[in-house]
Amino acid sequence: MTHVEDELTSQPECWTRAAAEAGRHGGALPASGERVAIVGCGTSYFMAQAVAALREGAGQGETDAFAASEFPYGRAYDRVVALTRSGTTTEVLELLGRVKGRARTVAITADPDTPVMAAADDVVVLDFADERSVVQTRFATTALTLLRAHLGLHTEAVVADARTALAAELPAGLVECTQFTFLGRGWTVGLANEAGLKMREASLSWTEAYPAMEYRHGPISITTAGTATWMFGEAPEGLAEQVRRTGGLWVPGELDPLAELVRAQRLAVAVAAARGLDADRPRHLTRSVILAP
Repeated sequence: MTHVEDELTSQPECWTRAAAEAGRHGGALPASGERVAIVGCGTSYFMAQAVAALREGAGQGETDAFAASEFPYGRAYDRVVALTRSGTTTEVLELLGRVKGRARTVAITADPDTPVMAAADDVVVLDFADERSVVQTRFATTALTLLRAHLGLHTEAVVADARTALAAELPAGLVECTQFTFLGRGWTVGLANEAGLKMREASLSWTEAYPAMEYRHGPISITTAGTATWMFGEAPEGLAEQVRRTGGLWVPGELDPLAELVRAQRLAVAVAAARGLDADRPRHLTRSVILAP
């Protein structure tokens, strides 16, 4: 078993622990009414997108998500939340340094022995969700679960769905597809983006991701026999039938969207194995991006 396989299968346990600890970290996490920015790089940026949509949708306050390298320093926020598995990513550390004293900062990380511990005002360490693999799975979803629980939006049904996602067979013919499109709505757009990234990283697949309603505005033109369109959450009316008419494989989101992401992680590993690739050693990637000064 690869590191990434071992780590993605441990997610139900990690989520349960993160949800149980959410109350303990309440003082570090955004309070209702605060204007909040959530930042990250790569996978962490896509988790930030999901959390921002969840928080604002829950009426907790205006919430934006940014890639750390694209943070708008001219805007004012009450709190900036940085998601960083390694605690060493250059863009995140630079951002925290620049906003220090202007906004309360909190870092959610997996490693307590890294520079981010001193860079942020508050730190939440999820070391039980740390990973050996370059390809991120359980840390990202565990951080999202922590924040989802903080918003009162996590339930045990999510964990049960994750176990189902790990146990059930992938849809017939899915691994053999040559192109994959992931769709989301609201908070699941970030999950769709992340599913696409996992496929690119682990299996070098041609993948795309869109808000579901935008899919009809051009991207559906690539859908045909041998391609797959996977929905995270409830699909817009008529979209499944429209995809099926193209000859493409429609994959409905039948579980909690976060559990659907676990299914997509499994697909990435399965496609990598089918193509003779090592999912633990993705091409051109390292565990953390540290830029030379």
